Amino acid sequence: MKVLVDTSVWSLALRRRSQAADDAPLVRELEDLLLDSRAALVGIIRQELLSGISDKTTFTRLKNRLTILEDEEVLPEDYIQAAEYCNECRSKGIQGSAVDFLLCAIAARNDWEIFTTDKDFQYYAKHLPIKLH
Repeated sequence: MKVLVDTSVWSLALRRRSQAADDAPLVRELEDLLLDSRAALVGIIRQELLSGISDKTTFTRLKNRLTILEDEEVLPEDYIQAAEYCNECRSKGIQGSAVDFLLCAIAARNDWEIFTTDKDFQYYAKHLPIKLH
């Protein structure tokens, strides 16, 4: 089964200069997913990872490192499902970003797990048909 890797996990492995000891197991898990060809990446996550990098050399290095993965397909119905998920969660008093709900929709459609350190996904999982890694 593929695992949709959120920006928070990629950032631990790719963007931070020094990694805390607590982060090491997460980084190792991402490495294992990559070695097993189970890590999934979508364009919006690629964009988030590359955004805000002012140094061109650092930007190019990260962009090149990410070329090992192709972007998974995002369908028009994923955006509609994401809006429905947003409305469902909002009706339960749970706020989230458009990107978060899009990831939920993509993962649910493909029956993938979501690998994230973002605690908001724990709240989404109580009301949406998603699985966390």
